[in-house]
Amino acid sequence: MRSAVRACAVARMALLCAVSLAGAASAVAAAPLAPFIPRQDAAPFGLVTFAAPDGLLWSKWRGVQADIAREERVIAACRVAPSDCAVPAAQMFISLVDAARPRTGRDRLDTVNLAVNAAIRYTADLDQHGVADRWSAPLATLGSGRGDCEDYAIAKYVVLRAAGTPRGDLRLVLVRDRWIGEDHAVLAARADDRWFILDNRWSALREDGDAGRFTPLFALDHEGVKLFAARAVPREPEFTPAAATHDIVAASPGSALPLLL
Repeated sequence: MRSAVRACAVARMALLCAVSLAGAASAVAAAPLAPFIPRQDAAPFGLVTFAAPDGLLWSKWRGVQADIAREERVIAACRVAPSDCAVPAAQMFISLVDAARPRTGRDRLDTVNLAVNAAIRYTADLDQHGVADRWSAPLATLGSGRGDCEDYAIAKYVVLRAAGTPRGDLRLVLVRDRWIGEDHAVLAARADDRWFILDNRWSALREDGDAGRFTPLFALDHEGVKLFAARAVPREPEFTPAAATHDIVAASPGSALPLLL
C-alpha cells in the first residue's frame, strides 16, 4: 500500500503545481484553514474531497472492485444453496454480515470492526504474496486469514455495505500516521451523523476528530478515488474609512480549497 500512496502523491504534487501555475496559489495562500467542525455533508475529518487524477491508485481500486463483484456472485450462490457452498470464506463472510445486519449505528460498526480484526492476522504483502503491495477482496483475505491494513479496511467496507450501511457512509481512507511516520489504511464509516474510524490496530472505534495523528490523503468509495482538501474560511470584509468615500468595500472571499500535503 505504501508504494501506491507514494506514487499517487507524486501525481498529487503535480496537480498542485499545475494549480499554482494557473495562478491559484495566491488564492490558496489567502484562504485560512477552517478548524475541525464535524458536518453532516462533509467527508471524514471535516474535510471535502475532489476527484484524483487517474493513475496507479485508480487502477488498484478498479481491480479490487472487479474482484469484489466476482466474489459477490459466489456469496449470492452460497446464500441460495448454503448446503452446496464449497467456499468456507464465503460462509464466513455471510456469518459476518448476518451478525451485523440486525444492528444499527455505532453498534453495527463496532461489531464489524471487532469481528474482522479477529478474523485476520496482520501479514505484510511481501511476506504473504512476495510483492511489495497487493490489495485483496474480502473472500481472498478471509480465505487466507491474513492481510495488511488495506485488506482489513476493504473487508470491513464490503461487509458493512452488505449488511445495509449506505455506500455513501463508507470511505476507505489512506492516511499518513505522523506518530509512526508510515502510510496506513483505515475505514471511515458514518453513523448518527458522525464519522468513525475502524482501524485494524484498535479494538475500539474512534471519531475522526479524535484521530489527530492522521493526515488524510485519499478517500476511496463507490465514486472512485478522491483527494482530501480543507474547507476555506472566507476572509472578513475589509472597509475603507467612512470619511474617505462613505462607501463600504468588501473583499471577495477566498474561493480556493487549500490542499493538505
